[in-house]
Amino acid sequence: MVTSSARHSDVVFRALADPTRRQILGLLRGGRRTVGEIASQFPTSRPAISRHLRLLRTAGLVVTSHHGAARLCDLNARPLRAIDEWLRDYERFWGGSLRSLKRYVESSR
Repeated sequence: MVTSSARHSDVVFRALADPTRRQILGLLRGGRRTVGEIASQFPTSRPAISRHLRLLRTAGLVVTSHHGAARLCDLNARPLRAIDEWLRDYERFWGGSLRSLKRYVESSR
């Protein structure tokens, strides 16, 4: 059974799958930016960047607000916790595997 939480994690993973969207998040780590400021950092069109931002908003990774005619974008890193939790399971797996490998190598001496 797929839970709402799992579906949201899938949306976050999908958003992070694209290098342009990851770069946008990197820019926003440095602070709030307008859509125009973000678009100026990429060789793609502004409408293409707007589509990337829409997907990031859908995933909850970007929050926008209006200041006059400008649309401001802020990073919301909270959805990345789901990714961190997912990776921790693998970290435990690899930690156990590496400990087993170490024991095997040491016992073979």
